[in-house]
Amino acid sequence: MPSIFTKIVNGEIHCYKVAENDEFLAFLDIFPLAEGHTLVIPKRETDYIFDIESDEYARLWQFAQKVAKAQKKVITCERIGVAVIGLEVPHAHIHLIPINGVQDINFSKPKLSLAKEEMQEIANSIAEVF
Repeated sequence: MPSIFTKIVNGEIHCYKVAENDEFLAFLDIFPLAEGHTLVIPKRETDYIFDIESDEYARLWQFAQKVAKAQKKVITCERIGVAVIGLEVPHAHIHLIPINGVQDINFSKPKLSLAKEEMQEIANSIAEVF
């Protein structure tokens, strides 16, 4: 059964796209911890990030690095934090979260609720500098 991320890759579910190439996709998390919270995924469905072949794994992180640098240019924050948890969706993904302190990357805290227009504006601003 395809994951929700595979449905996003296939265009069956809308996303706020930040960046994309032939292998990877970056889009805003719809339950963000911070404005600009982005998910980076391989388009090829793989459940566990450490099951990705080494070459593809390296390219995934290179892609994520480019996304993080674009985020940092447009989102006011101290750093872009990184988390890989792998339990919430059975499709490997990297969380890139704008943070000002370690408390900002606490997944048990309440998520932000942003308007669709605001989400699209954030995605567009990151995409423009990617």
